[in-house]
Amino acid sequence: MKTLAVIPARLGATRLPRKPLRLLAGLPLIARVYERVASLGVADRCVVATDSEDVAQAARSAGAEVVLTSNRHPSGTDRVAEVAARRDFADYGLIVNVQGDEPFVDGEAVRAATALVGHGHFPLGTVAAAAGPEILLRPDVVKVVRADDGRALYFSRAPIPYLRDPADAPARDACVAQHIGVYAYERSALAAWVALAPHPLERAERLEQLRPLAAGMAMGVAMIDAVPPGGIDTEEELARANAQWTELTVGRL
Repeated sequence: MKTLAVIPARLGATRLPRKPLRLLAGLPLIARVYERVASLGVADRCVVATDSEDVAQAARSAGAEVVLTSNRHPSGTDRVAEVAARRDFADYGLIVNVQGDEPFVDGEAVRAATALVGHGHFPLGTVAAAAGPEILLRPDVVKVVRADDGRALYFSRAPIPYLRDPADAPARDACVAQHIGVYAYERSALAAWVALAPHPLERAERLEQLRPLAAGMAMGVAMIDAVPPGGIDTEEELARANAQWTELTVGRL
């Protein structure tokens, strides 16, 4: 299937105001994310989807193709779906969603998610990595439990799997997995996802991936070797990202 990568980026973040336009190594964050996704070579076409003309201009200045979308989307997936539904993109059967605050998005993660869907294993695909039990009490870290075939059973901010008997800690610890927010979708599955009404579980956990799960849609979860750097949501994370960028640049010299 032909693959379309979409990078949703909205200007209305509250923890890091005007986030897509904040500078990372001298360029707007959205420009760095576009450069990274384009460099991975996982998609036949890569576009930035935004409801802001300011973000659009910053992305275009970096050479990105941009689609202006509605400002009423409740999630990045809804924004991606608007792009995928356009006639210009009708011949792309596999859609990849990379969040607009992931300048260090892991190529292994993107390829793993697309492989799940592109090889016909699942209509929806995402990624996780094994993690230690220290993440279980962190509500900012999303956990996932999988079935034996790799299908997602549940995502939560709560400690899952829950440990009832301390004697079972080694078995529980072997099942702890941290979700990594890269998604791949079959075109029809993406359309079916956004046609669903928001689910109470989605609202309670603030996790959009619970909407298709609650409706019985199968989402595969590929396991990768390590948790990659996450997105940028705060001033502190932006400062760390700039420091990391400097370290990577120096390392290449």
